[in-house]
Amino acid sequence: MATQYSIGGTTAKTIAASVERAVTQSDLGPGDALPPVRRLADELGVSPGTVATAYKELRQRGLVVTRGRGGTVVAAAPAVTSRRPPKVPEGLRDLAGGHPDPAFLPDLVPPARLSPGARSHRSSPRLPELEDAVRAWLGGEGVPVEHVTFAHGALDCVARLLSAELRPGDAVAMEDPGYHHLLDLVQALGLRSVPVAVDDEGMRPEALGAALRTGARAVVCSPRAQNPYGGCFSAHRRDALLDVLREAPDVLLIENDHASDIAGAPLNSLTAGGLSRWAHVRTVTKFLGTDLRWAAAACDPTTLARHDGRLLLTSGWISHLLQRTVLGLMTDQDTMTQVGRARSVYGERRRALVAALDSHGVPAHGASGMNVWVPVLDESAVVNGLRSRGWWVAAGARFRIAAGPGVRVTTADLDAVGATRLASDFAEVLGESEATYGG
Repeated sequence: MATQYSIGGTTAKTIAASVERAVTQSDLGPGDALPPVRRLADELGVSPGTVATAYKELRQRGLVVTRGRGGTVVAAAPAVTSRRPPKVPEGLRDLAGGHPDPAFLPDLVPPARLSPGARSHRSSPRLPELEDAVRAWLGGEGVPVEHVTFAHGALDCVARLLSAELRPGDAVAMEDPGYHHLLDLVQALGLRSVPVAVDDEGMRPEALGAALRTGARAVVCSPRAQNPYGGCFSAHRRDALLDVLREAPDVLLIENDHASDIAGAPLNSLTAGGLSRWAHVRTVTKFLGTDLRWAAAACDPTTLARHDGRLLLTSGWISHLLQRTVLGLMTDQDTMTQVGRARSVYGERRRALVAALDSHGVPAHGASGMNVWVPVLDESAVVNGLRSRGWWVAAGARFRIAAGPGVRVTTADLDAVGATRLASDFAEVLGESEATYGG
């Protein structure tokens, strides 16, 4: 425990609040150890059971983790505030955000006519026309679409699916490296992330099998445009993963196809493989607009019922105004032509950087999507070295559980000329860090 902070309280609630306050104010940081239960109980004059209850609450809320004989420590990304990336320094070219090129996003125009009066949104939560469009959209790529639903974005949908299915302390198999907001979400729900290594074809079957053998009750994966690595399922990889999943029929599979229409790779979905528990989630923020907090999901009937039951008890439905806006864009030919153009350009830009790095002997990964992952030995050296040359890239630490270090470069608005210059600067940075990198 950090010596500058003393935990206080006489009840489980006040002890937990004291620890949370310390984490929020950075008096306790990631990895700092909390006192053993009996020692803290003696110091506070309470029973060991009171401290144990406080620690349990902190674990369930994602603030701390228990490491067996290593004791209880503050979590790597405590779920008390949103873990946002650092602010981009003035004057740097931002390649860290993971955002689409604004030039390829359509203008968002709300529907001109809104129906007057009150309507029973709870009895008709989804616009039938948008349901039909979603079934055509997902079904056209082989996803079973008998049961579909909507949510307030992909993270909202995944959170509801996991919280309806799992309980605090349960394990979830997660891509490693993986999308940092999903990693933080799992922790905030009081769940445990079990790392599953990825490569250019997505999750590795042997790593997924190992995670399931540890007792993981759910799997969250991206079939293409895997963030940050860029992997995409081949047909062979899909089949190999299905062989693993069929050995665990009670495990919930959640497929996060977040970049779908601009991923630049075909969909080889696991959801058509006869699994009993599954959900395929898609959003439109990467190609129709970052303010469109809407997602569609196709699920098995049990999963859909649990999701919609939770939705009914909270927000109840997704705004019909939002649904009308999404429907208008999805059925507008000019908009979808622009999306097709974006998909082509994003692919060209991603491949240009991978090729430029390769010409300097720097291996990189980016089989699909808008990001390129570059393995390095010292993330700080690379980030700071590129910063001195006018570039701002994302350090890989917030994407990793047990995977090796790397940096993520978003290529959405990086043209071929920029890719060439960045690759040259990247190689120079690695050269200057020769001692760090072992020659």
